[in-house]
Amino acid sequence: MSIPRIVATGVGSLPGEDFGEAVRLVLGELPELPHLVELPARGITAGITGRTLAMITDLGFDLQPAGWRLTDASGIDHRRARSLLAQDLDTLEEQAQGYAGELKVQVAGPWTLAATVERPRGDRMLADHGARRELAQALAEGVTGHLADLRRRVPGAELLVQVDEPALPAVLAAAIPTASGAGRHRRVDLPVASAGLEPLFAAIAASGARSVAHCCAAEIPIELLRGAGAGGLSLDLAVLATEAYDDLGTALDQGDRVLLGVVPATDPEHLPTVKQVVDRVQRLLDMLGFDRDDVAGQLVLTPACGLAGATPGYARTALALVRDSAARLNGD
Repeated sequence: MSIPRIVATGVGSLPGEDFGEAVRLVLGELPELPHLVELPARGITAGITGRTLAMITDLGFDLQPAGWRLTDASGIDHRRARSLLAQDLDTLEEQAQGYAGELKVQVAGPWTLAATVERPRGDRMLADHGARRELAQALAEGVTGHLADLRRRVPGAELLVQVDEPALPAVLAAAIPTASGAGRHRRVDLPVASAGLEPLFAAIAASGARSVAHCCAAEIPIELLRGAGAGGLSLDLAVLATEAYDDLGTALDQGDRVLLGVVPATDPEHLPTVKQVVDRVQRLLDMLGFDRDDVAGQLVLTPACGLAGATPGYARTALALVRDSAARLNGD
């Protein structure tokens, strides 16, 4: 029986446009929990929204001046996004031959999609209850197919799905602007927000994968996400509100996976050392009342957020830093 270990991974994005090189980097620097890389520098079809819409086959989308929009049929940009994702999976399949272990993939959550994708007649899908429900169902089905494809390509992988919800706090706080910019969309009540998340988390579990919900805002709604079915959390420790510590402690106590963002996502003025990162994690555990050996199998160290805004050199350094810090915590 293997001894539980603290491991390291990336949040998702990296700088640059060479996907093959990015996969080699992640497989080399994060051997215990690599992730399917995102390279937004390649264009909007490779960004968080375009990447996820590429997984959805039941609905059509296209790019408009204001961004992605729901359409009757897939437009050329939606088809390009699908093609790019397929090419990336071909590259992953080639470079990850023989890989066995955890592999993390990322998808945008239903509320972030609803807050960024427009309805056919304009304004965000967030404003339309029926459209939101249809989007959430199509997303759950699309992710199910995506996970099946990944299992076929990397049969030794144990999939961990990160559901990115950067817009969720704004959705809950009525902070998403309308198309005119003159107003804000109505706040979404917590039970409605939970109902929107549940189909995706249920689909991930039904596919035999594990899930974590990612939000690097200070006000990450931990109780909501866990109640909707998330099997873990991914957060930025530097901005996490102290009010959320109790909920974080409860998540750890109940066996959830916790991905801690402990390294800056962009080039810092002063690079933290491995000792500083380790001390920071240890202080958190002491504050929450946990021994690191008891939660070793649950903790994952990551950069604070995606590394798309970092220089290539720092991105490599950041991944090495979380890997080496996890090793130090394990006593390696």
